[in-house]
Amino acid sequence: MKITRKKKPTSAGKQSRRNDRDTRGNKKKKATQSAHHGKRILKKDALTRAILDTFQLNPRTIYNYKQIAKAIGVEAQVQKLQTAEILRSLADDDVLTETEPGRYRLNRIGESVTGIFRRRSNGRHAFIPDTPATNNADGDAPTPEPINVDDRNTAHALDGDRVRVQLFKRRRGEPEAEVMEVLERAPHTYVGRLEVSKNYAFLVTEDRTLSNDIFIPKAALQGGRTGDKAIVRIVEWPEHASNPTGEVVEVLGRAGDNDTEMHAILAEYGLPTRYPENVEKAARRIPREITAEDLVEREDFREVTTFTIDPKDAKDFDDALSIRRLTDGRWEVGVHIADVTHYVKPGSIIDKEAYERATSVYLVDRTIPMLPECLSNDLCSLRPDEEKLTFSVVFEMNEDADILASRIVRTVIRSDRRFTYDEAQEAIETGHGDFCEEINTLNRLAKKLRERRFAQGAIDFDRYEVKFEIDDKGRPLSVYFKESKDANKLIEEFMLIANRTVAESVGKRSDSRGAKKTFVYRIHEQPDAEKMETFATFVRRFGYKLKTDGSKNEITRSINRLLDDAKGRPEENLIETLAVRSMQKARYSTENIGHYGLAFAYYSHFTSPIRRYPDMMAHRLLVRYANGGRSVPKDACEEECDHCSQMEQLAANAERASIKYKQVEFMSDKIGQVFDGVISGVTEWGLYVELNDNKCEGLVPMRDLDDDFYDFDEANYALVGRRRHRTYRLGDPITITVEHANLERKQLDFRLA
Repeated sequence: MKITRKKKPTSAGKQSRRNDRDTRGNKKKKATQSAHHGKRILKKDALTRAILDTFQLNPRTIYNYKQIAKAIGVEAQVQKLQTAEILRSLADDDVLTETEPGRYRLNRIGESVTGIFRRRSNGRHAFIPDTPATNNADGDAPTPEPINVDDRNTAHALDGDRVRVQLFKRRRGEPEAEVMEVLERAPHTYVGRLEVSKNYAFLVTEDRTLSNDIFIPKAALQGGRTGDKAIVRIVEWPEHASNPTGEVVEVLGRAGDNDTEMHAILAEYGLPTRYPENVEKAARRIPREITAEDLVEREDFREVTTFTIDPKDAKDFDDALSIRRLTDGRWEVGVHIADVTHYVKPGSIIDKEAYERATSVYLVDRTIPMLPECLSNDLCSLRPDEEKLTFSVVFEMNEDADILASRIVRTVIRSDRRFTYDEAQEAIETGHGDFCEEINTLNRLAKKLRERRFAQGAIDFDRYEVKFEIDDKGRPLSVYFKESKDANKLIEEFMLIANRTVAESVGKRSDSRGAKKTFVYRIHEQPDAEKMETFATFVRRFGYKLKTDGSKNEITRSINRLLDDAKGRPEENLIETLAVRSMQKARYSTENIGHYGLAFAYYSHFTSPIRRYPDMMAHRLLVRYANGGRSVPKDACEEECDHCSQMEQLAANAERASIKYKQVEFMSDKIGQVFDGVISGVTEWGLYVELNDNKCEGLVPMRDLDDDFYDFDEANYALVGRRRHRTYRLGDPITITVEHANLERKQLDFRLA
């Protein structure tokens, strides 16, 4: 029995139909046909398109003008002659090749090329050629440009597959690719909702890389039922089948259940939901006792006042601060970090699992740790009144927070107190409470460090976090905003200065031959000039000025002044969001180019080895080099840096998806209610609106702007009405009604109120 299922309509497909309705009066894109003596007549543009479509559908076939005319259904003699003229013109443009007089085939502009295929559910597939081995004049390998792949030329390749393609030219000269062979399949699992019939089932997925539902034989259901969320692996996609065939890997549970939905988000991004049992067992076998041998060559801080300051719901305390008064108005401040690499050895199964994860993942209601919980929340966590092994950066400072001396040493500590940020903030604001004098001294020093950092050109991104109060079933009860106060900034400044000091300790030194040793840096490149100019143009609409040329300090001072001027204004969050988007993404690399946003010439990650693998890498390199070890191979280290950067981005995407899900869930009982907001995004398919009360974001679809036909003005972030010239711009205040909450797509639909 052959089962076929039409592609579900994608949002892009629906929008295309809306645009067709909304662009009445535009030049028609389809071929114009008329009856003339009973024969098919095509306008020249449509005739050219029909000819090109035929060649692209049959790229290996050679046609003369009569054969091509027959293929496209042209019978009138005048149009046959016009066909011959178009063929000669396309050959002159190198779109076609004249193999012999009067005979043509599609011009292939190169031999087969290999690379990575990128499938998209909206049909905008692309091929990314392998990076060429030759470098350009600057010594850098040029970044390959994506090449369009039409849906009919994909050979059912899936996202991430390594493929071999044949290139050919289109009418305007841009290359297009046809997949000839799938060389290597990428791992393909998809998350969705099962629809089970008597003899077969389908997985309905909202995956951005696949518009087709996945056919599942009944024998491959693993007990899944209609309405279950499941992970499905594609096992084949037969050449003439409309849908790929898959098998259920895991049934996650009933759609709508909180645990099911959070696990579905993790699975969507290829992130694990649990720890392998053999890794857990290995972690539990690690000895808990601190032996005399463990303390050899460690500095003893057990009698020095030490405490941790963390969020109230934190369980893994990987950093602590110590402080003691020295003579002549000097202070010794210790930044103590859990010595994870004392317990987790390179190449062990715990280490391999930690590397694969590369980071802990923080969803709305849970943490998926990088290390097993018996390490992250117990053995390595700097819990109060317990002796712990640490890796520390110890500073000697004066009252002006000038660093007079520093050292990087392995230590043993005993934390005296676990503070939440709120408790530490209360000590700062009231001047009362445990270790109040020590906290206020650290706060005073941190403020001077912070002031100096901004004077040197750091950018003041001081954004709030959206948080949810949730019940015991994971349902969101309310939304609140977590702001960074002095207690948060105190910790931040000492972590920053520790990370910078560690990076400088390796980066500023050379061996006897003048060579630098390989290290893991956290780098942040200068912003793209074009993006900054676009951002400056946008903020001018609100009456702000932004300098985009001059020295780095002049530009960053201008950015900070803009962010400060926008504080408390309706457009504050929008301007901060766009400012962040105009910046490059920070990443890990062995090539140190400094950190633009922090204004540090050297910066690394050292202070969170419980939750970030690059910090573990930094710890190991510091020990190796302190013991006189040779520099590690740079290429292998760079590969690890790339992996960690990619996993960090995946984790961030999953975190955002969980927030989006909870926002939609929170708004799902508010259908029909009216809210004030601000236009936070303008696209060809509608307006995104962020609500003032709770920062939930939804879409006003273009189809609902029915008082006019609107055109997308990309340069001015606006939709402009054709007849009445009404304009909706990014940043404009707007009032909406909540129309629909789609949990499956994590999408809110709004309507103008």
